[in-house]
Amino acid sequence: MAASTETCRRPHLPVMDNNLRSHRLHQPTAWGAFFLGFRPWSPTQCQSMKNKAQVMKEELRTTILDSGSADLSLKLELVDTLQRLGLDYHYKKEIDDFLCGIHEAVDEAHDLHTTALRFYLLRKQGCNVSPDVFLKFRDAGGNITCNDTRSLLDMFNACHVRIHGEETLDRAIVYTKDHLQRFLEQSLSPSVLLDEVRHALETPLFRRPRRVEARHYISVYERTSTRNEAILELAKLDFSILQSLYCEELRDLTLWWKELQLQEHLSFARDRMVEMHFWMLGVLFEPQHSYGRIMLTKLFTFVSIFDDIYDSYSTLEESKLLTIAIERWDEQAAELLPGYMKFFYHKVLATVKVIEEDLKRQGNKHADYVKKLLIDATKCYYNEAKWREEGDAPATVEEHLQFSMPSSCCMHVPGLAFVAIGATSVAMDWAMTYPKIIRASCIVGRVINDVASHEREREQYSGQQQGMSTVEACMKENNYTSKEDAYYKLSELIEESWMDITEERLRPPAGQPAVPLLEAVVDATRMLDFLYKDHDAYTAPQALKRVADSIYMDPI
Repeated sequence: MAASTETCRRPHLPVMDNNLRSHRLHQPTAWGAFFLGFRPWSPTQCQSMKNKAQVMKEELRTTILDSGSADLSLKLELVDTLQRLGLDYHYKKEIDDFLCGIHEAVDEAHDLHTTALRFYLLRKQGCNVSPDVFLKFRDAGGNITCNDTRSLLDMFNACHVRIHGEETLDRAIVYTKDHLQRFLEQSLSPSVLLDEVRHALETPLFRRPRRVEARHYISVYERTSTRNEAILELAKLDFSILQSLYCEELRDLTLWWKELQLQEHLSFARDRMVEMHFWMLGVLFEPQHSYGRIMLTKLFTFVSIFDDIYDSYSTLEESKLLTIAIERWDEQAAELLPGYMKFFYHKVLATVKVIEEDLKRQGNKHADYVKKLLIDATKCYYNEAKWREEGDAPATVEEHLQFSMPSSCCMHVPGLAFVAIGATSVAMDWAMTYPKIIRASCIVGRVINDVASHEREREQYSGQQQGMSTVEACMKENNYTSKEDAYYKLSELIEESWMDITEERLRPPAGQPAVPLLEAVVDATRMLDFLYKDHDAYTAPQALKRVADSIYMDPI
């Protein structure tokens, strides 16, 4: 959504043809009107799957409740399996009760696999369990004394829910990563464990988007010799039911997008409605949030267009006029705007009016925050545009982030998700103050985006005066001559930000919003990591197509 801060700000230009004014050549959408005619399952098939899944869910619930006397390791593995298959939302109370029980129980002697999995699941749940549980596995030099790859994989994932100052986990992450990399290099034949190790080294388990992980892990679990066939079948049914729902949402969204006709008036803007829906289902994937996903997709499709206008198309004066008009929020304010903005402005106002009416009919008391957050987004974009064009180059990364972090709009994603969930006004206001967990999420989004797009935009704007991204700010602050040094330094900042996120989730509940809201922040950060870690998959979405196909189209 947010473009890299590397982008060159063009000088003030007279009004001219749109195609001449645009600096970017965006890839066209890969989807078009595809979802108007696509159904992965017929209505009859969907209803049959729902009926069967309902029976199987209750049978599995009985199994979960009857597992009280089972070995701790088996119970932990069951919870982990349900979470990774994307079934845990059906059993929230049962899982919460189980994890609360083992957190309060006296820690007993267990092997590294069980200890690491227990630590990981409790930390992921927001329970403040001590890393001292791993001391018994260290030798005199402080290194983990284990050569079992499965156990070290569990330990590696556990290390990625660490917080600042946990020396035991800081050292363990180095050891486990080295062991897993050697295992990867030395393995001669494919195996489930090999695939798991490769995937973990690419993205630790805690940072994977839940729907993407569910699709991936179903294929992994299917090849596991100890799999439970009933759980596997339910996971496939549940995935297919949600797949059908997502395609219905995309059908409605495609109709909305075609009726807007924005591409005919704003040909320079990225057409990424399907990719935006994929982004938003990473934040709220459950079936009860169907309207929330549709709402978020519409709003952030607009935010994406705002980004393209402010970042690479409009003059600073035009940006100022658009910001003033959005803040006024009335039809007459359109008269302030240049012609190419007027049509878009009217569409934004009309769409938001319908969304506000929908929310009010649903009993949502905070529809006014939709408008408030969109106004804030345009102010953030304008402030950064003005800073880049009129201000001095930032001397430090921190100075850069003062402007570029808000304009990433990474606060606005969980903020509007809070509206969809039905958060309190206290929680909404809390989000807009950029508390530590949201600030950390924004830093991850801003920095990972800048690194991913750095080389592409350097080439794209070769020979033109360039703005500065956090990469340039980092090189300037540390007197680096190599961009690789800056990438490494910024990767440390990203790791520190993930530790901030974990730390905030472990704080006592007083003064913090409800757990589902904090989880929305974490899920939003996972999507940022997924979309921007290796490349800007939103601006250049061909790399995203295979994963999107697996979520929306491919039968499982």
